[in-house]
Amino acid sequence: MDAVEKELQSRKAEIQKELELLFKTNMRITDWDVPEADDRKAAGIIVTILEDALNAIKRDIKAGKYDNY
Repeated sequence: MDAVEKELQSRKAEIQKELELLFKTNMRITDWDVPEADDRKAAGIIVTILEDALNAIKRDIKAGKYDNY
């Protein structure tokens, strides 16, 4: 395992927790804005939005956008 892999592995739980926090924050905002919202439906939509964003980042990685970040 190289230095980058070791660094990111050491922060894996933190990164995952931050993603969960982003999801939960958006669930909370949805509940505030639309109190009668179907939480399961909202959760699915939020996950799709996050997946779309991750897919866009993956495309950017393949295109070299982060090569000299």
